[in-house]
Amino acid sequence: MKVKRAKLSWLERLYIPSILNGFKVTMRHFFSWKRSEVYADKQSNFAAKTTMQYPEEKWPVPTGYRGAPYLVKDVDNSTKCVSCQLCEFVCPPKAIRITPPGRDGDVDREGAEKMPEAFDINMLRCIYCGFCQEVCPEEAIFLLKDYVITGENREELIYDKEKLLSLGGLDQRAYDHHVQEGVDEGIKKWEKKTQDAKNQAEFH
Repeated sequence: MKVKRAKLSWLERLYIPSILNGFKVTMRHFFSWKRSEVYADKQSNFAAKTTMQYPEEKWPVPTGYRGAPYLVKDVDNSTKCVSCQLCEFVCPPKAIRITPPGRDGDVDREGAEKMPEAFDINMLRCIYCGFCQEVCPEEAIFLLKDYVITGENREELIYDKEKLLSLGGLDQRAYDHHVQEGVDEGIKKWEKKTQDAKNQAEFH
């Protein structure tokens, strides 16, 4: 299908009107006293509008913001991911790549069957859709509030398991989610599963 383009006049081909319109918008914001809703808290103590001094000052991320996906650890500092590869299969741009550990893979906590040997996320491909977070049965990956994804080359923007875990840190939210009324400490999923397995009747 061919789209017929509108013929530009000689003045439009100089792009002068577009440049002037851009300056007009810039100057309107520059001389306006109307405060930005994004920086309302920062500007509350000033008579005039102020400029955020980035990167020393960061934009206050709103609730529900979907930033970069990172792996998180449990409160015992153990890896939560069990290498089920659901996030890899559901990822639309195929930004996640997981290498299963095989039969001789190491695990760093009781009750877990396996841990990923390698877990890579290509931040250049990631579209921050949140499918990986929704599908994860272990609550091991979350879209956090990090929006500063920079690097000097493409290789630096492929985050491996160690970097994802260091950026994700400890996940207190998933732990607190299982806190019951009258119980000071949350229910640790794998400890509960291990105990339930021990409590099952043996069949001979």
